[in-house]
This record gives sequence, structure tokens and C-alpha cells, in this order.
Amino acid sequence: MRVDAKGSRGSSTRGAAGRRVPAQRKSGKSQSGKSQSGKSQSGKSQSGKSQSGQPQFGQSQSGRRSSTRQPAARPGTRAPAARPAASGGSASRTTRTAKRPPTRPAPRTRQVRRPRLGHPQRRARAMFVGVCIVLSLFAVQLLRLQALDASAMAQQALGSRLTTVPVSAPRGEIVDRNGVVLATSLERYNVTVDQTTVSGYSRTVQDPVTGHRTKTELGVAGAAAVLAPLLQMDASTVQDKLTGTRRFAYVAKSITPEVWRKVSALDVPGIYAERTTQRSYPADGVGASVVGFVGKDNTPLAGLELKLDKTLTGTAGSQTYERDPQGRHIPTGDVEHKAAVPGRTVQLTLDRDLQWRAEQALAAKVKESGALSGTLVVMTVDGKILALANAPTFDPNVPSQSTPANLSNRALSEVYEPGSTSKVMTAAAVLQEGAVTPTTPFSVPGQLRRAGKVFHDSHAHAVERLTFAGVLAKSSNIGTIMAGEKLPPTTLYSYLTKFGIGQPSGLAFPGESRGILAQPQDWSGSQRYTVLFGQGLSVNAVQAAGVYQTIANGGLRVEPQLVAGTVGPGGKLEPAPVQKTTRVISAKTAATLRVMLEGVVSQDGTAPEARIPGYRVAGKTGTAQRFDPTCGCYKGYTGSFIGMAPADDPKLVVAVTLQRPVRGYYGGTVAAPVFKDVMTYALQKMQVPPTGSKSPTIRLTPQDR
Repeated sequence: MRVDAKGSRGSSTRGAAGRRVPAQRKSGKSQSGKSQSGKSQSGKSQSGKSQSGQPQFGQSQSGRRSSTRQPAARPGTRAPAARPAASGGSASRTTRTAKRPPTRPAPRTRQVRRPRLGHPQRRARAMFVGVCIVLSLFAVQLLRLQALDASAMAQQALGSRLTTVPVSAPRGEIVDRNGVVLATSLERYNVTVDQTTVSGYSRTVQDPVTGHRTKTELGVAGAAAVLAPLLQMDASTVQDKLTGTRRFAYVAKSITPEVWRKVSALDVPGIYAERTTQRSYPADGVGASVVGFVGKDNTPLAGLELKLDKTLTGTAGSQTYERDPQGRHIPTGDVEHKAAVPGRTVQLTLDRDLQWRAEQALAAKVKESGALSGTLVVMTVDGKILALANAPTFDPNVPSQSTPANLSNRALSEVYEPGSTSKVMTAAAVLQEGAVTPTTPFSVPGQLRRAGKVFHDSHAHAVERLTFAGVLAKSSNIGTIMAGEKLPPTTLYSYLTKFGIGQPSGLAFPGESRGILAQPQDWSGSQRYTVLFGQGLSVNAVQAAGVYQTIANGGLRVEPQLVAGTVGPGGKLEPAPVQKTTRVISAKTAATLRVMLEGVVSQDGTAPEARIPGYRVAGKTGTAQRFDPTCGCYKGYTGSFIGMAPADDPKLVVAVTLQRPVRGYYGGTVAAPVFKDVMTYALQKMQVPPTGSKSPTIRLTPQDR
């Protein structure tokens, strides 16, 4: 019987996995032997036969396992059923496959993965894309810098090259009443260095014969060697200043423009100039105690330089320029220059020539008398100070060469007991109050006891018969006490304050003292009488001169003035504020007092040496015990003379004071001659003509004598 193609000999059958396997031989035996208990893969067989009695294709008759292996099922899965074999024309039988014994899975071996290499074309494409992205970023940044932010970037780049240096403003000048310069500012330069570039200094020398140019590296030592002679410094000192890593340091200060041009011509790398000014006092110290002085950095330290600093100080400018990476100035670079505004010029009331004459005369007398110091004030009747001299004085160009005591203005800072020059205030008070008249007689004893103290005159004498004019002319302490005690202390105090004693002068000068005047309720028993003749109170020289200015001005006190005004940009003088005035006594009382003061310089007075031929002079001497603060005691004397001329039409007041003279100390002998010298010169300088009138006869003694 022929089987179909699937079961025919020489054909192949498909296993459970669908692979073809060779057909079984007709002998019915499998290649693998017997089957297991006659069971097929699909279940038990019936005596190993099929329903037709023929052996099933693919299985031996004895029930052995077919030699054709079926693929093992995966662990945990069900094996597929055997496909039934077809026979031609007969019913197919169910093929049962023998159940396989459980198989043990083979152990897995770990396979080592070999690295996978990228494809070359892919790598090339990736690199190309990356480069394109980077270039795109650069292009975007370049577009932003050159198109969108070009202006800002340009300004930032320029800012990194620009440097701005301040340009100091010249300090305003100080001139006298005629425009003569007393203080000015000169152009100067500070030499600075960038120490990091000096080492590149070299010099090129040309051979005069061959014309060849040879460059020689000189370095820091060579730069110091050529700079030192110009800067008048030691070469080692200059080399120390040039050596280091600092980008900015000073080498020398305040050199002249001529010296800087020579320094610049050396072309030393890193050497620059800082423009500045130096204060100069061309009058050789004339008026130094008034003008004052400044420090090396133009900081005001004394005098009007300090008081008027805001007026004299200008507005600083600036200069902006480009520099290369080495810090050198690029000549063709952008430069912006903001001009400095100079300070304003201050015009004083001082007269330089008169100031010089006053200083010379005073210094000579201080030296001649062996005095500790001296002051001299020249003032107009309306309070303008024409001269304010001190001796000893100093040179404001080199203030360090003077002692600290001589740097101050003693005429305003030093106070002293005025002595007899103060008696004119007592006289003015009693005359104004009507307590006495010039001819009121006084019997003046040789001594007078008041408040438990005995008072004396400057010289011993018996009882003298004097008029009040005679008391003033003879400068009697006792006679002044007798006249002054007619007024209560409060009245006298009122006159003293109106004369300016114990009050600010109005100058607001640095270091000025207001003097000392206690309240009347604080006066001691003896002070009630000592203030009448100039002790127990203290004044400065300007205050003392102001008392006589009041009398010369018809009883009207005017605050003293040193500054006439400031000069504006157009050269026009802007006057200073008008001085404050105070009515102290009447014009009539002032005229009477002036006549009485003429008796002081008469032949019978205490200061005949103060007389000036052709002019009527009125004044008063003063000789007071000097209080010495070093010992807290009275030591030495203060000699003074204060007067006015012409007496009948006063124009000028001169006050001379000498502290602790040892070769003569009376005011009439040490101070009166200086008064005569300076007053004579001042009258001529100010072109004050003599009045041509004669001094009236002044009765110094009572008519009944």
C-alpha cells in the first residue's frame, strides 16, 4: 500500500518544530531503540499498533523512540502536539508522541561583547555638524559685537585705554590795596614713575665718523644716573624710587617747567609729569603774619590763606588721554581736557610799602631794646588796616625755618594788659557822663589806698595839683582812679565793651583772641580800681588801636578791616561787606579828648619824642607790668604808644607795642620813636597834608596854682 508523499520512503517528515526529518525505515525499528513502555508522545498505544493494524509512520513497532528528535520545548512551555499522518483513502489515526523525560537546561556561558565601532561616515557627519554649530556661535557673537553692541563695545575698549588725571586749579592771588602781589601760585610739576617699565631704558648713540647708530641698554641704574642731576637728588635715592613693581609713585615734587622739559627730553620709559602749583610769596615775607602760608600740598595752615581758603581755592579740572599697554601716553590718542577754574583774587587793605616800612622799623627797635617781641598797627580812621607788623616774623616761602611762636600773628593772638593807653577809655567815660571836665582840678597824692591796697604812680612825688587834662598828660594812676571812681562799675563796663574790649574784633582771623574783661560783679575789690588805669583787663594790639580809631573818628567805632574785597572774572573789585559801627561817645567828647591827648606829646607830657614837625599829633603812652604765663607772675614791662595825626583832622592811627624790653621800657622812650618814624612815612605815603593849624594851649595845672 502506498503512503502519501508525507509518509513515503525517501521523503521527509516535519517535526514538531516544522523541520524536515528523514522517514523511518519499514523495518519498524527506530534508530534509538525501544520506546518507553509502549507509549507514544500523545498517550498510550494499543499494542504498539494503529487502528488499521499497521505500524504508525515515524514510530517503531516495538514502541521504541523514534530516531527523529523533536526539538525540546522551552522550559515552562507546553510541547506542541504531533501532526497526524494522512493515509490515502483511510481514516487518519492520532499520532501519539512519547513523553520526553525532563531535560536539564544547559548552563549559559557569558559571552564577551566586542566593542562596536561607529561607522566612519557617521563620525564624519557628527564632527561636521559640531563644527558648524561652533562656527555659528562665533558668527552670532561676532554679529552681536559688530552690529548690535558695536558702540558699547567700542566705548568699553576705549575706556580700557583711557586714563584720567586731575588738573589742579591755581590758587587765587592775594594782593595789596594797589594790586601788588603778596601771594601767588607758580606752575610746577610732580615727576611720577611706572616702575614696571623703567628697566627698558636705553640710549642710542651715533658714531660721528661712521654714522652708525648703536643702542645701549641702560636699565634702571642708567635712568637714575641721568635723572638725579636734573632733580638735584642723589642717584641712589632716585634709583630706589624707580625700582619696584608699582605702577604709580612719586619721584620728585614741585619742579619747575624748565626742569621738567629737560627730564622729558631724556625719554625715560615710565617717567611722567603731574601738573600742579606751588604757592609763592614774592614780597620776601612782607605781611607774612597777615597773609599766612600753606603746606607742601597747598593746604592752608595760617593767616588769610586759612581764613579765605574757600575763596582762594579754585575748581579742579581733568585731562583724559589714551595710553598704550605699557601705560605710555599716546600722543595721537583721544584727549579730553576740562579746564580748571582758578581761585578768586583777594585784595587786602594793606599797603605793601607801608607794611615793609613798619616791619623794618619795628624789627630794628626790638633788636635795639632787647625786647621779646613787638607789634605795630597802622589803621585809617574808618577802620581799614594799612599795616599789621610783627617782630620777629618769618618767611612764608620756608616756614619750617621759623619757630612756632613766630608763625602766629601776635597783633591778634597775643593779649596783654595795656596799662596807661587804656586810660583814654576812663577819660572818655567820665567826660561823656559829665563827671569831670578837662579843667577839673585834682590834688594827686604820692599814694592812694583803696580796697586795702596802696596804689602808686610810675614815679614817686609829693602831692600834685593837676587838671584832668594834666592827669592824662602826666599819666597819673592815682589821678585816673580819683576821676574814674566817680562812675559806678557797671557804667564803666558798658563803655569798655562799646570800645570793643573783651569782644571779637570782627576780623575773624585764625587764632585771634577777644581779650579778657570780667563782668563787673566778678571784679575784686582792687580790680574795681585797676581797670581804670589799664590793669585787670587784657587786649590785643588791634583792639588797642581800635580804641584810638574810635576817638579819631568822632566817637564812632568801626570794626577793623583787612580784606577790601575780591576781584571778579572781569577784573572788577567786589567790595567786602560794610563794617559794623558802634557809637561810643559823642563827636564833641571825642574832639575834647583829642585836644587833651595833644598834651601828652607836648614838652611837658610823657611822649615828646612822638611829635612830628608840621603835624599836630595826639596820643598816649603806656607802661604796664607784663604778666608772664610761664611763671604765672608779673615779669618785665609792656611799653607802648598809640597816637593819631593830624590831631585836628585825624586820618591815621599808629599803635606800637613792645613786650619786655630790657634797654628802656617806658612807652615814651621805646615805642614813641617808632611811632614817629612810621607815622611820618604813612602821612607821606598816603599824601596827607598838614592842616596848618596850631595846637591849642592845654592847661595841665589848675589856674589857681
